[in-house]
Amino acid sequence: MWVDILKLLFGLLILILGGDILVNGASKIALRLKLSPLVVGLTIVAFGTSAPELLISIQSALRDSPDIAMGNVIGSNIANLALVLGIITIITPIKVQKNSLILDWPVAFGSSVLLYLLVLNGYLGMVEGIVFVSMLIIYIVFVIRKSKKDQQALEIIEKEIKINEPDRKHLWQEIAFLLVGCAGLYFGADWFVGGAQVMANTLGVSERVVGLTIVAIGTSLPELVTSVVASIKKETDLALGNLIGSNIFNVLSILGITSIIKRIDVSELLVSVDMIWMMAITLIIFPIMITQKEIERWEGVVLLVIYLIYTYIVVF
Repeated sequence: MWVDILKLLFGLLILILGGDILVNGASKIALRLKLSPLVVGLTIVAFGTSAPELLISIQSALRDSPDIAMGNVIGSNIANLALVLGIITIITPIKVQKNSLILDWPVAFGSSVLLYLLVLNGYLGMVEGIVFVSMLIIYIVFVIRKSKKDQQALEIIEKEIKINEPDRKHLWQEIAFLLVGCAGLYFGADWFVGGAQVMANTLGVSERVVGLTIVAIGTSLPELVTSVVASIKKETDLALGNLIGSNIFNVLSILGITSIIKRIDVSELLVSVDMIWMMAITLIIFPIMITQKEIERWEGVVLLVIYLIYTYIVVF
């Protein structure tokens, strides 16, 4: 049992490190190709930070564990908007950016509803995956064009990305980073999913429960740690937008790419229970955002309580 837990934790660590190394190498290579920091940030960096979840979902689907693949995404989305947002809002109130209200939230909620409608037939296949990836491309292009028109937004995003210009002399190092990052993602995902499967069998719980709790929280840890540090430093201007944006990428990129590679069969409980919770929590965020300019501490407590209730229901 302890060996499997260590395998799970070590796999998660390798995943996180691999994703970070991959982003570093890919970003600098992209900048060499004269892509703007904005484009790099909204494509390579955003995709790279979702790479651990993507590799976990792909590995789970290939290992015939679709409940881990789907539970990973649904659980992460619920954790982002209830657990992570709840904790950081309790630390300090979160400002609501206009873009989060008029662009990010509608896309996030619309993606969740579309996912629910598409899985009513019991699976996600190649056609659904192509639809999701196409929507993601349209969303990224729209955000880039909109940001270029808004100089203030452009400056905020480029500051947030924190990408340094590459050293022209060390292309081989950047390629090495890219290869090491890809290897880390592959092996980390393999160990993590393997450990999760064994733990599910050992504990006598379903892979759905493991995917929605252990795997989802594990893959949400980077967002949680980053957001908590930002809250302590009072640097939370983009926190809500980042969490909602992560949910958009989870559905459109992770499930989109995974279902193109391998069909994902979706259990009835995930559709009738967990996706309803995901849509409900995303919906709850809207009146909180629209009624005032910031999310207050008591609202963070409400979100955290909602997450604890949901977790209790899933486990017991």
